Amino acid sequence: MSALAAIRGWRAPALIAATLIATAAAFLYLHGAPAENAPLEAGSRAEAARLMNDLMSGTVPVGGPFTLTDQDGNRRSLADFRGSLVLLYFGYTYCPDVCPTDLLAMAQVINALGKDGNQLQPIFVTLDPERDTRENLRLYAAHFHPRFVALTGTEAEIRAVATAYKTFFEKVRPAGSSTYFIDHMAFIFLLDREGKYIGSFPPGTTAKRMTEMIRERLALSN
Repeated sequence: MSALAAIRGWRAPALIAATLIATAAAFLYLHGAPAENAPLEAGSRAEAARLMNDLMSGTVPVGGPFTLTDQDGNRRSLADFRGSLVLLYFGYTYCPDVCPTDLLAMAQVINALGKDGNQLQPIFVTLDPERDTRENLRLYAAHFHPRFVALTGTEAEIRAVATAYKTFFEKVRPAGSSTYFIDHMAFIFLLDREGKYIGSFPPGTTAKRMTEMIRERLALSN
């Protein structure tokens, strides 16, 4: 069973998941870098495909407890959010387009749920701790919704959390450029009230569709 199919009534995402698998090793949805970036190295492609396969197969554990530092400098663990459904997203503040779009969709879900939105905790984990300072994260998170918690840590800490959630990411520096971008997989993960992975929203899932699915899940867990 796919990870998405494990969520009762979520047929549309399950079909999307099947499509992703069928389109071969990786409808990776790597983004954030301009078209002139060089293709991923063979080793990176293999790692990205492996993580994608692990995520979509439903046979490999996804997620787990973690502790990182929030935008106010406090150490926060996943257990701190117990009792709420969690929407978890990996990205970076310098992402030019897709990250802002996805985070806006998460905020729209919270607003669309009305008072039930208080049962949903959005979390943004930066994949770029070198540039995403706590101040940057504070301003960035607040821009989307006051409920957002933004997390950072050492490169090793972030790599460990991202890998646990089967999220590939890689720093890419275009030839001749003085800056870099982060290529990464962009899925929104849904965790239950105990912090356990339930499923993931594939790239392109609309806020309306996410709201419908999460409303169903809230009804089941209340």
